[in-house]
Amino acid sequence: MRLLSRRALVLSMVGGAAVPALAVAYPDKPVRLVVPFPAGGATDFMARSLAQKLAERLGQPVVVDNKAGAGGSLGAEAVATAAPDGHTLLFATMGSLTINPSIYRNLRYDALKNFEPVALTHNTSNLLVVHPDVKANSVAELIALAKGQPKQLTFASSGNGTTSHLSGVLFESLAGVDLVHVPYKGSSAAFNDFLGGRISMMFDTTSNFVDYVKTGKLRALGVTGRKRSPALPDVPAIAETPGMAAYDVSLWLGVLAPAGTPKDVVAKLQGEIRAVMSTPEMARQLGDAGIEVRLGTPAEMSALIRADTARWAQVVKRSGMQLD
Repeated sequence: MRLLSRRALVLSMVGGAAVPALAVAYPDKPVRLVVPFPAGGATDFMARSLAQKLAERLGQPVVVDNKAGAGGSLGAEAVATAAPDGHTLLFATMGSLTINPSIYRNLRYDALKNFEPVALTHNTSNLLVVHPDVKANSVAELIALAKGQPKQLTFASSGNGTTSHLSGVLFESLAGVDLVHVPYKGSSAAFNDFLGGRISMMFDTTSNFVDYVKTGKLRALGVTGRKRSPALPDVPAIAETPGMAAYDVSLWLGVLAPAGTPKDVVAKLQGEIRAVMSTPEMARQLGDAGIEVRLGTPAEMSALIRADTARWAQVVKRSGMQLD
């Protein structure tokens, strides 16, 4: 007698009634991790360190796709409209999810409706750094200098509406100073002019500046987050300066999938990402750059998006900034 195929055997056991086919194992092809900022910056560094180890665990390549523009909006839009199968993911910054909704009139995604949060991964902050030609050795001295020279000091950012821009806007508001904002297309372009002395200062991710500060090529005045950076423990938080206690630009990053991605795929991704981020090797690699591992659930990420969207809406409203 001919042996029944496995499928025929299953059907015969349930009286011929059809049963759902087993789902194809995820992932069954390369995973694209969209980074909404240019290559070479801190966000790109964090994404690539995650992608390399995640690929080993998933058994498929994790390809970093830098899709920069509009403060991270273009990359976020690309993922929001991608197939919800777990093969296209967004490596999002806090700014692209919580600041952009208040800045861009024609934003084509809703951070809460168009994405499935997967996992929080990183914590960092920006660093206020001045060129050595600037005659200030502390935040207090910089504020005094800026008050004596309105619209003379410049600060570069990686683009309008980015956290490097809003860090400066919040600084101006709380310090009562008037700086000149010079937006660039990404941190790398801004950094070149800054090093060349054509820009007075920058607020940008700590990891971009650590080596330059340690070698004396740039002067760090303050950390934008609430606590000091392990990579530069002698640099105070800006909030430690008298009159600046309300200053806080703490940055978080994480991975999201398009809305509608199956829950089992999200759960698998969360587990594998958590495993990657929990290794001592990852903690050491990030710590040297002033970045901390952050392990967070989808629910925690959703709560952060809601809270920070409301908080940054107030800052943007005070600035009067709005972009198309």
